[in-house]
Amino acid sequence: MSAFKHILLIVVLAVFRVNVGYGQHTALIFGTITDINHQPLSSVTVKIEGEIAGTTTDRNGSFRLLVPDLRPVIVVFSCVGYRTEKLKLFLNPNSRLMLNFSLSVAEKTLDEVLISGHNDPAGNWVRVGTKSFDLIPNPSGNIEELLKTMPGVASNNELSSQYSVRGGNFDENLVYVNDVEVYRPYLVHSGQQEGLSFVNSDMVSSVKFSAGGFDASYGDKMSSVLDVNYKRPTAFGGSVLAGLLGGAVHLEGLTKNNRLSYNIGLRYKSNQYLLNSLPVQGDYKPSFSDFQTFLTYRFSRSFNLEFLGNYSGNTYHFIPQSRNTTFGTYLNPLNLKMYYDGQEIDNYNLAMGALTANYHPDKRIFLKFILSANSSNEKESYDVQAQYWLNELDNTSGSITYGDSTMNLGMGSFLTHARNRFNLHFLSFSQLGSFGRSGNMIKWGFRCQSERVNDKMNEWEMVDSAGYSLPYDGNLLVLERSVKADNTYHTIRTSGYVLHNLWLKVGDAKIVTNIGLRASYWDFNHEFLLSPRAAISIVPKWERQVLFRFSSGCYFQPPYYRELRNRNGEVNYNIKAQRSVHFLAGCDYYLKINERPFILTAEAYYKKLSMLIPYTTDNLRTEYSALNNATGYTTGLDLRLYGEFVEGVESWASLSLMRSMEDIKGDYYMDATGHKVDIGSYPRPTDQLLNLSMFFQDYLPDNPSFKVFLTLFFGSPLPSTNPTSDRYDQIFRMPSYKRVDIGFSKMVTDENSRNKGITLFKAIKSIWLSAEIFNLLGVNNTVSNMWIKAVSNQQGISGEYAVPNYLTSRRLNLKVQIKF
Repeated sequence: MSAFKHILLIVVLAVFRVNVGYGQHTALIFGTITDINHQPLSSVTVKIEGEIAGTTTDRNGSFRLLVPDLRPVIVVFSCVGYRTEKLKLFLNPNSRLMLNFSLSVAEKTLDEVLISGHNDPAGNWVRVGTKSFDLIPNPSGNIEELLKTMPGVASNNELSSQYSVRGGNFDENLVYVNDVEVYRPYLVHSGQQEGLSFVNSDMVSSVKFSAGGFDASYGDKMSSVLDVNYKRPTAFGGSVLAGLLGGAVHLEGLTKNNRLSYNIGLRYKSNQYLLNSLPVQGDYKPSFSDFQTFLTYRFSRSFNLEFLGNYSGNTYHFIPQSRNTTFGTYLNPLNLKMYYDGQEIDNYNLAMGALTANYHPDKRIFLKFILSANSSNEKESYDVQAQYWLNELDNTSGSITYGDSTMNLGMGSFLTHARNRFNLHFLSFSQLGSFGRSGNMIKWGFRCQSERVNDKMNEWEMVDSAGYSLPYDGNLLVLERSVKADNTYHTIRTSGYVLHNLWLKVGDAKIVTNIGLRASYWDFNHEFLLSPRAAISIVPKWERQVLFRFSSGCYFQPPYYRELRNRNGEVNYNIKAQRSVHFLAGCDYYLKINERPFILTAEAYYKKLSMLIPYTTDNLRTEYSALNNATGYTTGLDLRLYGEFVEGVESWASLSLMRSMEDIKGDYYMDATGHKVDIGSYPRPTDQLLNLSMFFQDYLPDNPSFKVFLTLFFGSPLPSTNPTSDRYDQIFRMPSYKRVDIGFSKMVTDENSRNKGITLFKAIKSIWLSAEIFNLLGVNNTVSNMWIKAVSNQQGISGEYAVPNYLTSRRLNLKVQIKF
């Protein structure tokens, strides 16, 4: 751990050193941006055309930005719903220029503002910037990597887009794209088998994230909401990205009559390069690809149609060969050697289409109708045999056999088999609407969804150790585990909501309230639920700007198929919704450090949990008990400092403290003396006391086209259990998660090169070359444990050893991005 601290300190100091002498060879522009009524405009993007370095205005409309000197630059001021302004400047070294002006409303984009998704000023939202996403070091290639740096969000697997929010697992998170709920594969149970997430970063215009306390228009999940909107382009453009982990092509544009806009993306990912660094050596052949399109046809100023389509084809083929893992402690070092036969072949294809009609007859009324369909067809097949040797190693310093095996603790083999098929089909209709203006608005929504599921499971596992099949029987061959099931059902889910947003002014203070009610009914278990929710934000008229917010509400999560089925393949037809009551209190404090704008956010929360369905995790595979027999709670504190750590570009650091516990009703065990012992509360699988993350970006003062991006993650130890055990309280903690990724990007051409008349570059806005170092410190992070069984004594009682499954080691990635 001490070595980790020293190396991390060196890395951070090396990155921060570019702050020295910042005033040299640059100029500074600053000022205030307002609307035509002279009201400050926040979130106005201020950047140099063709470059990534930029900033946004704060709540007072103020901004500061460093710009190159002694050459002409074009500064762009842009904000959704307002006309984009450009200003050409030529500044002397160390000069300062004040720019104060107003942005006028853009009639051309006004309709887009009216029909944009959920725009709740009282919500607990964090807006996630995505403009530099393709340049950020990102092993998974998914936009969720940025979410993992947010307070309250945790993830201990860089190969996956899954994340945990304030004690909930990934199944408790909502994901919307243009008001359409999207889903992920069901059968995938390991990060190496997971492909691309649904969200295509090239097509995104805005991303909002709520870690809890969200309003009644979102449901029905207990933990978080990721709300994404895709772009409706107004001009032709595109991008090409290629690297060692895959590539992407993106095109967008508008037809000559300005009626049809298109936004199209094609992605391919093959993380074979990363998987080759895993402990299990073999032939990895992953292939993940998807095609997405977002089309908008405008019939008139008040009516348009949109189509969101996605097709994803994914294949994971793996032929394992061997494994050699050293683990244990200094006093008791152990080694596991394994040799494999067989292979694993997984396929999962997903298709989704959504047709949306938007109608807004006047500025106060907005109506939206959505018809969407989703189909998922998944296959999981493997036959893998392994022979293993578990040895104790010599730890005597100076011994000629140091590091060699001194004792064999067990040897044997196991054979795993699966032929699983899963088909899921959704068909849903939604109607959304709003009436009023932004300061006084009523919103409503209704949704009806048909759901068809067909699940066929055929899994078994045989363990043989020292001539014995475990569990041992003197007469019969008994399998360690055997599951065979065929489940089919068709259900209808209905839900609806109504909410009221209201802006008030009490004295000099501004108050924003959001009160709503959500209802749902599921014919599978005939359960009707009512979920009241409320939130209030207060901005007092103080010398220093502060925002206080409070929210509370009921969040019910009717089960989807994963929660209905236990690990034996049995479906519980009497299962009920899991329930969570949120209490949140937060504060945003706007301050300046070294004359640079910052926002310090703090939020405390408590979630009372009931009707919980206990579960265990084996890598990423979540296996539920399918019983509502637990209660629990989650409480914590989230802190985030966001601002210009380096002048002109934004970075942030997040710190989360959390405790998440649950208690199964009536659970107990008999001790060695035959006495009954009540188990009581135990940590949930996501219980992580401390989580620290950071996203930092910088550029060279003398050469702003050279960027540096750094992401840092630290998570304290997570609970781990044997997935085959019936005792949820029998846990131990895995090692803490420590990871640093760093990326270096250089823009080799921009619009200035194009303006110089170089033919090759005339249609190109920018070309970026990037080098990334994943897991810079080379830490062996543990994602899960392989439980090895062996006959360890003469009575035939099997011993069990938790062998860590390590994640990826240090890797270098190269990529190029072209925008036109």
